[in-house]
Amino acid sequence: MGDLTEKTVLVTGASSGLGAQIALAVAAKGANVVLAARRQDRLTKVADQCRILSQAQAVAIQCDLEQVNEIDQLFTQIDRLFGRLDLVINAAGFGYLVPAVEMDYATTARMLRVNSLGVMLVSQLAAQRMLRQSAGEIVNVASIAGKIATPKSAVYAASKAALIAYDNALRLELKPAGINVMTVNPGPIETDFFKTADPTGQYLDSVAWLALNPVKFAALIVSKLGRHQRELNRPRLMAAANLGYQLAPKLGDWLAGTVFNFK
Repeated sequence: MGDLTEKTVLVTGASSGLGAQIALAVAAKGANVVLAARRQDRLTKVADQCRILSQAQAVAIQCDLEQVNEIDQLFTQIDRLFGRLDLVINAAGFGYLVPAVEMDYATTARMLRVNSLGVMLVSQLAAQRMLRQSAGEIVNVASIAGKIATPKSAVYAASKAALIAYDNALRLELKPAGINVMTVNPGPIETDFFKTADPTGQYLDSVAWLALNPVKFAALIVSKLGRHQRELNRPRLMAAANLGYQLAPKLGDWLAGTVFNFK
C-alpha cells in the first residue's frame, strides 16, 4: 500500500520487536497510528518516533490483551479520537519453549489468552466497525509454528494454530464486504521474543542463519496491505517445508523433530 494518509491504524504489541517496526512502517506511510501494548514507557517512545515519521497523530494506549475490559476501553478511545478504524495489525504475542509435560497451567492459559483469545477479540471489535464503514483490513501475526509444530513448542504452536483457523473463517465471513484478513506466519525473528521464550539464547543462536530481520519484515508486511493477500509466510524455506509437510506428514514429523528442531 503506497499511502496511508488520513487512515487510522491500530497496532498491538507495538512497544517493541516486530510490532514496533510495523508501527513505524505504517507511520512512514502517513497513517494516524494507535499503538497498544502493556509497557507504557516503551510505547510512548515508539509513538514519538511515529509522529516524526508521519507528521500525523500517534497515540500510545496501554492495553493488556489478557484483559477484556482493557480491550474494550482501547476501542472506546479509538472511536472517540478518530471515529473510524481502517486497519488493524495484531503483532502482540509471546512464547515459552518447554516440553508440554513441563508447562505449567498458568503459563498455558496466559499464552492462549494473549496469542489467541485477545487477538480474536481485537479482530472481532475491529470487524464490527469495518463492516459499518464497508472498508478495512485485519492483519494477524500468527507463526509458522502454527503450521509446523516442533518439540518444546506445543502450547505456543497451538495458540498460533488457533489464530490461523480463526482467520481462515473470518476471512470468508468478511470477504463479501470487501474486508480482507491477512495472516502473517513468520519463523524466528531477531527480536526480544526469545528472551522470554528461551532465556538461554541457544535457540536464537542456532537459527540465526534463517532468522528474519524485523525492520525488513515489517516493510514487507506493509507492502502487502491493500492487495487482498491471504497469507504471508516467511522465511521461504520454512514456507516450502510446510507445503511438504501437508503432502508427506510422516516425513514432516521426522523433519520437525530433527532438521527443524533447533531447541
